[in-house]
Amino acid sequence: MRLLVIEDERDLCEDIAKKLRLSGYEADTCFDGEEALELLAVERYDLVLLDLNLPKVDGMTVLRTLREHDQETGVLILSARSEISDKVDGLDAGANDYLSKPFHLEELEARVRSLTRRRFVQQDVCLRCGGLTFDTRSRTATADGQTLSLTRKESGILEYLLLNRGRPISQEELIEHVWDSSVDSFSNSIRVHISMLRKKLRAALGYDPIRNKIGQGYEIGADE
Repeated sequence: MRLLVIEDERDLCEDIAKKLRLSGYEADTCFDGEEALELLAVERYDLVLLDLNLPKVDGMTVLRTLREHDQETGVLILSARSEISDKVDGLDAGANDYLSKPFHLEELEARVRSLTRRRFVQQDVCLRCGGLTFDTRSRTATADGQTLSLTRKESGILEYLLLNRGRPISQEELIEHVWDSSVDSFSNSIRVHISMLRKKLRAALGYDPIRNKIGQGYEIGADE
């Protein structure tokens, strides 16, 4: 899952991004509304964490501008404005959730989990496919009850494929949602990570649940 943290307090912004990365997410950061609008115009994110008191362009303007052309990307407002009227204004402008400062990073992470599951109409914290299970809270995968030792990238690939079970996912889409903005889209990194993930799944399950759809991408399914 790829997230964008927009927060002008740099230490807080980096702390949030670090926490999210440790939890298995890819997180980009920016510190003003102008840069945020530039990023949102060219990049795709699964969730945006948005402060309202931003320099150059305020957060409400960023939100309203985003919603003019994008109704799907989730937005979680993070703001010191804690009045009911502020929350109502933010939600009415198109935010999906509102978290008042100060907040605990554990609560923030729970809100992120909830919003990213909702993005894919996923209500359960556990994703399943045959004997394969991925717990989105603990970021752990099991195959027939056996815990798998996966890297962060392998976990991200597996989670995204499970969330989109039933449709092929292209390499380009995986890069957009599982890698941060520093990735070279022409590298073979994605193929290496998928190859290693498939090898681990095959060893644990006795078969490879990830199938290549020629010209379409990768699709996960139970053993047929």
